[in-house]
Amino acid sequence: MTMGAAGIVLAAGSGTRYGGPKALVRFGPELLVQRACRLLAEGGCDPVLAVLGAAADRVRTAAGLPAAGPARPGGGPGTVDNPDWATGIGSSVRAGLAAVPAGAAAAVLALADEPLVGPAAVRRLVAAWRAGLPAGVGAVVATYGGAPRNPVLLTRPVFAGVADAATGDRGARVWLRSHPAAVLGVPCDGTGDVLDVDTPTDLAVALARAAGEE
Repeated sequence: MTMGAAGIVLAAGSGTRYGGPKALVRFGPELLVQRACRLLAEGGCDPVLAVLGAAADRVRTAAGLPAAGPARPGGGPGTVDNPDWATGIGSSVRAGLAAVPAGAAAAVLALADEPLVGPAAVRRLVAAWRAGLPAGVGAVVATYGGAPRNPVLLTRPVFAGVADAATGDRGARVWLRSHPAAVLGVPCDGTGDVLDVDTPTDLAVALARAAGEE
């Protein structure tokens, strides 16, 4: 049975610049990892998987996430362990793609530390994919002001290539930039904000924007 598009939350880092794992950072009533999982679920992804690494057990406990195991469509967020998380985000991309259930024909990647990205952006990527991509296109990328950012939808035929290119601190962008003809950009202006929360100051800015204070 084809399940459609899975969702992958990249949340394995130690948050060196922040002072601790960003997956555990609270953003209003939610942790950043919970917010990212909800973003993908509301955007139409099922199942949703959170790739965990640094403080994985603490993250699971704090966020109410299950132990690593096969993802179940309709069963809430699942988790994937990335034992190589310290090598960089590339290992999390590889772990996440490897864990996508066989029935899912695509996967949407999102970062846990971009809490202002909106589910409408995910829905636009999924809708573009479901409508049928042009020949040779294997990825759909959200653009803001014409610039490619997150989230990113990958179709299953490109999983292996993306995983092979994702090494160290290089994620899916390496493959995307080296295969421009295979990437479709979808404008997502007005659906959210791609501010990265790398420091406590960034968090304060993001919270202010979420509250409409900026």
